Amino acid sequence: MRGRRIADVIVETLEAAGVQRCWGIPGDTLNHFTDALRKSRIRFVHVRHEETAGFAAGTEALLTGALTVCAGSCGPGSLHFINGLYESHRNRAPVLLIASQIHSDETGTEFPQEVDFKSVYRGASVYCEEVHTALEARRRTVMAAQAALVKRGVAVLVVPVDVSTAEVGRDLPYSVHAPKPLVRPSDADLDRLAELLNEGRKVAIYGGSGCEHAHDEVVALADRLQAPVAHTSRAKDFLEPSNPFDVGMTGLFGIESGFASVMECDTLLLLGCDFAWRQFYPAGAKILQVDLDGTHLGRRHPVTFGVVGDVRETVAALLPRIRSRTDSEFLRAMLRRKEAAMAQLGHPAAIDPRGIIHPQYVVRLLAQLADRDAIFTADGGGPMVWLLRHLPSTGANRTFTSLTHGTMANAMPQALGAQMAFPKRQVIALSGDGGLAMLLGDLLTAVQEKLPIKVVVFDNGTLGFVELEQRAEGMLDAYTKLENPDFARVAEAMGFTAWRVTDPNDLEARTRELLAAPGPALLDVVMDRSEFVVPPKLEAGQVLGMALYSAKAVLAGRGHDVVEMIEDNLHAT
Repeated sequence: MRGRRIADVIVETLEAAGVQRCWGIPGDTLNHFTDALRKSRIRFVHVRHEETAGFAAGTEALLTGALTVCAGSCGPGSLHFINGLYESHRNRAPVLLIASQIHSDETGTEFPQEVDFKSVYRGASVYCEEVHTALEARRRTVMAAQAALVKRGVAVLVVPVDVSTAEVGRDLPYSVHAPKPLVRPSDADLDRLAELLNEGRKVAIYGGSGCEHAHDEVVALADRLQAPVAHTSRAKDFLEPSNPFDVGMTGLFGIESGFASVMECDTLLLLGCDFAWRQFYPAGAKILQVDLDGTHLGRRHPVTFGVVGDVRETVAALLPRIRSRTDSEFLRAMLRRKEAAMAQLGHPAAIDPRGIIHPQYVVRLLAQLADRDAIFTADGGGPMVWLLRHLPSTGANRTFTSLTHGTMANAMPQALGAQMAFPKRQVIALSGDGGLAMLLGDLLTAVQEKLPIKVVVFDNGTLGFVELEQRAEGMLDAYTKLENPDFARVAEAMGFTAWRVTDPNDLEARTRELLAAPGPALLDVVMDRSEFVVPPKLEAGQVLGMALYSAKAVLAGRGHDVVEMIEDNLHAT
């Protein structure tokens, strides 16, 4: 009778750590691991491309806070995860990859399918080690799982096939621990932080993803300081709902009021915010920073004073030190600018009498018709911007896009992970036509796993964000056109219920049918190609770039493109 193998010990350890699912494709060196999974309570989710598995597992882990696993075969199998796991790692999702490897005797010989996974994944992991012996198998698995949960990121465990089949005798009872300590600054640091905030005349708060679970504390601080609250894209779900001080996002995807609040204050408080773009920080203001990771203090822009602490605990301890102020002139000015900015954004979110479908109108309908606690995902590029700008946060819904990694093709795979984590919630993917085409095969995963995701295709026949980048640089757009199929017919062939919409007057009825469909469903929306993604502040270089593009387009015989672009965006504003 065969004894317990290392593969069995790894699965047993993961099961004890609370793992519910493992995403991947079986085969070759992974077969012993999947055989051990078969005898466990962990569900194996068989995808059609491992990149999809990396996206899906990361979203599941972010939503649940629990460890989620991916597993791949040697060589190309575990290599295909790389983009999805880079996304998950940059989102601080606790994911563990079991990267099975060729026989350990053959490593270093350029053996077929040999890949040095430790060097590949070192830059996208909080832990990356190989299991060498039976004695260390459980301990290494625990270390990988614990690192993913505590450090919040991807862990990689490389397991050669001969090691996974080795028998294990008695081993030590290592187990996974995931403590959640309360971290706050010292009293002296809190006193200094309060002193600087109390000195400010025009104080603004800029919150990031570190404000998760700190909504009420941040609102209370804004009330005491009479400070507008701008937020990053990643903090939309946490700071936008039920917040009378909210002035929206800044950055390229933001609105004018969020930008103005940050740029025109004299004291800016960064809360759990690691926003990377230096041009969106104020030049003359005092900048104060609170972050759980001390290495983040001042790494994006010089700061006046920084403290280490969890945002919720830090703000709660800071509040008694803050003097309530009555001067709300700066706050009221920023709220008026938000009202004007939102009115401006609302113009294209309606039926266009010219028969054009605007992406803003698509998102507005979804906001009106979707469940209050729906989970939305959006591909990088246009769908991401329209989601972030035009979908209100309810306090119960969630939004996921690719922000720090900035990849294409993330929306549909992320929807798979969200739906697997919450099978009874509505999950809606806003997919670009280019993004969906990249991982189109994994629509089959939704059918195979009976996941009722809803996919809305922003079908404008172009890589729209790339086209905009080229035009803003003064170039003629090149190589961006897409020859798309009828995505509805393709999806129907795969087992989806699907519709194609070309008339804005039909969109509401089809959207209702999409959301009511009992299984996976897709809506292919043919929409305006020329829609601008306008930043909150146009730089001189961007204006000049567009002028150069217009001149070049006319000289190249493409004057109709310029006219179409101007007409569409003037009509939208």
